Amino acid sequence: MILNIILGFCMALADSVPGVSGGTVAFLLGFYDEFINSLNYLIKGCKEERIKAIKFLIKLLIGWVVGMALAVSILANVFDQGIYKISSLFLGLVITSIPIMIMEEKKNLINKKNMLFMIPGILLVVVLSIIKVTKGLDLQNLNLGMIIYIMISGMLAISAMVLPGISGSTLLLSFGLYIPIITAIKNLLHFDFSGFSLLLIFGIGVLLGIFVSIRGIKKVLEKYRSQTLYVIIGMMIGSLYAIIVGPTTLKVPKEAMNFSNFSIIYFLIGILIVFGLQKMKSLPFYKKELKK
Repeated sequence: MILNIILGFCMALADSVPGVSGGTVAFLLGFYDEFINSLNYLIKGCKEERIKAIKFLIKLLIGWVVGMALAVSILANVFDQGIYKISSLFLGLVITSIPIMIMEEKKNLINKKNMLFMIPGILLVVVLSIIKVTKGLDLQNLNLGMIIYIMISGMLAISAMVLPGISGSTLLLSFGLYIPIITAIKNLLHFDFSGFSLLLIFGIGVLLGIFVSIRGIKKVLEKYRSQTLYVIIGMMIGSLYAIIVGPTTLKVPKEAMNFSNFSIIYFLIGILIVFGLQKMKSLPFYKKELKK
């Protein structure tokens, strides 16, 4: 139970910051397929499968909630000031994760013709990063159009969060909702319910996204794993661009990351985090738990 809580905690830290999705962490730590299968069994599975899935997901959820609460309690305050440090860290995470993912799935990546599937993955993330909806969002007066917009954003964000390679937080940045959502969660933790309606609508979108996307993700991974993995690798490559231009999507836009504001220290910390996760996966007790 403690191990699964730690796994959920790690996923939440990734999901909370633009750059790497919780799905990437799940993949690096070797429980991604179990995570997707559990979500699928929760939607459509027999009684035994649902019970097993619920037990696993509850443990992950506990860690995820703790990790997200810890992250948002500081992110809303330091995100603007520390954007370049955070971006440098996640550049290290992504750049290190790509070759590890390739090595982990090399038996499914032997068909080099499928490398063409990286192109749509790269383009998807780059296009979504170019789209900036930071103006014209009136989150104080939620009309029908805005409610639909927030729900669709929630659906897309959760779909991205469970996919290794594209960050749901990056999408929320592009949609102009990252800071409002993070701020609303932080306020709720301090019993300020001013952003509750925003979170409720967003949460409904997240639930709809889980029901709509999870079965599709599971099926394509089963039937077209090689092609899907190349798409994911492409999205991870594309997310490097998303991280670099991330500062331009802030409420008060800043210049994109460049050599002058790049932090080599935080970049190296990102690399060390990935190697730390890989080391954790190689520990005997961890291997034993994953086999259960």
